[in-house]
Amino acid sequence: VHVGEFGGDLVQPGGSLKLSCVVSGISFDRHAMAWFRRAPGKEREGLSCISTKDEFVEYADSMKGRATISVDDALNTVYLQMNNLQPEDTGVYYCAGRWIDDYCPGDISDSYFSAWGQGTQVMVSA
Repeated sequence: VHVGEFGGDLVQPGGSLKLSCVVSGISFDRHAMAWFRRAPGKEREGLSCISTKDEFVEYADSMKGRATISVDDALNTVYLQMNNLQPEDTGVYYCAGRWIDDYCPGDISDSYFSAWGQGTQVMVSA
């Protein structure tokens, strides 16, 4: 399984960014896909999770109302649209997946996911 994130960039406060995560080497028929962030000096934080046919969709409090997670099954790609970005959103964003069932843990715990990408850098600064 290969997981690859794309789309990290430098954006101004209040701006928007859409991250992509492409998965290869495994079927997307059943999945739980999630986005995480490691901010400078902080532990990795679960941001959002989505499962097969959108049965489960979870957002961390820090992302509620500002982010939308979505999946294109045909492209094996997961997206994270983020709006109103602020400097505290700066960090490395990781995509992770699990393909043996289709459930998102409410706490978006990183221990639940089995495959990870290398991350993409997002910096929010004026």
